[in-house]
Amino acid sequence: MLRSINIQDMRQRLGAAIDNRVRIITAGLGLDELRAVMRGDPPTEKPNPRFKVHTTSFLFHIRPRYYQKGSTILSHTFRLGYWVVFFYTVELITGIVLMIYYVPTPEGAYTSMLEIMSAVPFGNLMRDLHRLGAEATVIFTFLHMLRTYFTGSYKKERSFTWLTGVILLIITLFLSFFGYLLPWDQLAYWAVTIGTSMAESAPLIGNEVNLILRGAPDIGAGGLLRAYLLHIILLPLLAVLVLSIHYYKVAREHGISMPARYQEGDLSKEKQKDVKRRVDFLPDLFSHEVYLVVLGLFILLLVTIFFYGGAPLESIANPQQTPLDTKAPWYFWWLQGLLKLGDKALMGIIIPGLIFGLLFAIPYIDRNPHRSFVKRPVAVSLGVLGVLILILLSYMGLPQYGIETPAATRIIQDMSPEEGHGPLQSVPYDQLQQGFYIVNETPIDNLCPELDFGCPELEEFYALFSHRVNEVIESGAIPNGDAVIVIENWQEDLKKVTMRITWDDPETGERNTYEKHVYIHSNSQGE
Repeated sequence: MLRSINIQDMRQRLGAAIDNRVRIITAGLGLDELRAVMRGDPPTEKPNPRFKVHTTSFLFHIRPRYYQKGSTILSHTFRLGYWVVFFYTVELITGIVLMIYYVPTPEGAYTSMLEIMSAVPFGNLMRDLHRLGAEATVIFTFLHMLRTYFTGSYKKERSFTWLTGVILLIITLFLSFFGYLLPWDQLAYWAVTIGTSMAESAPLIGNEVNLILRGAPDIGAGGLLRAYLLHIILLPLLAVLVLSIHYYKVAREHGISMPARYQEGDLSKEKQKDVKRRVDFLPDLFSHEVYLVVLGLFILLLVTIFFYGGAPLESIANPQQTPLDTKAPWYFWWLQGLLKLGDKALMGIIIPGLIFGLLFAIPYIDRNPHRSFVKRPVAVSLGVLGVLILILLSYMGLPQYGIETPAATRIIQDMSPEEGHGPLQSVPYDQLQQGFYIVNETPIDNLCPELDFGCPELEEFYALFSHRVNEVIESGAIPNGDAVIVIENWQEDLKKVTMRITWDDPETGERNTYEKHVYIHSNSQGE
């Protein structure tokens, strides 16, 4: 009997000790309460120990104890702000991994990128995740601001929160911009060169700002180091600071806005009570966020592994040769489109400055107290117009828009770009059969009768090239035009592809020729 009592007493003491340790680790949740949280059951103690977590836990004290049910509706926020934080976290983790192997010098940057892609375990995956995460951060930050604008969630006490959101958008754009230079390849080098040259046109301090950014009249070791330090230290610190202020305002001061149809609609008392019902963060919203993390990582990995072609890496940066189709990152195409409309100072500095100034001023310009669509026709119409203008300017920013390129040069560049992937690079190496293929003379079908399965990709490429050539011949851009594709076995595992177009000069009558030689190795197909 004494032994039984001692064992029972020991079990109780052991259980109490474990329960106490669990409470310390979970900032107030005992074993029974932790089990209830995981099951989604009501609290097992009074007062509610789940609220204590928000007071004592370092990780949870910044989270509100509850939200109003109406503000948690998925169709209202689409969790866009949450996804911004998610992708910032992805960038932080993958960026730290890449930073270990990266060398921020012109001599080592490109080599370190090759090492990351080929010699570092999961290095290529980390680089692809970092690139995709950067673009997703820009997209979701922009979408989050659009959602905030169209739902009128920038009014009254949320006006300062809107300002921090605009600042965060600017920081995100600059983070991506300076990260764009770090691979030190051709497209990145020249895109950043053109981007920083706009600073030179700024009134009064343009030359000084340009020199500060580049570290010299041209981008070199100084400019690369500045971009690296901005990308890994200054801008991330600013992003964390602004994001913290932004989140504090949302979580601690005014909360997530209610949908306008609830706030301004004619609801019954039962419906009003339902939409204002408290939804505890623990366990409902916390479990939902854990689910979103798992879902986000799954989708990101799925896209990266099966659908993403890989973060591009072109030829090493060459300050002596400008690629034909130099372009800014896609999120700056609108700015490149503006530059095509006029003066660099006006279109590249003044107007973008006014655009962001207008974004800052929106809460103070819009004095309409309502938030619903139907009661804000002017604001909603201007928002839609702004988005359409942004899309139009982005289209105008494409290299092919508004830039006169000789027809023959344009065709061959499109078939095999100086930097990047084109239709020629899509042809499998074993289908590049040696031959002399004359447009309008060599039949397109059955180019490779000696191959068991033929060469459909080569035939598709030859058909596209022939179609483009015949189009410009018919338009008169290349009078009496002829074109040929020559494929040669140049060395072991190396083939030389020559695309040649000849035509009569309309002024002199002389025969002009434009050709390009492309060397393709058996191990470099599709890269």
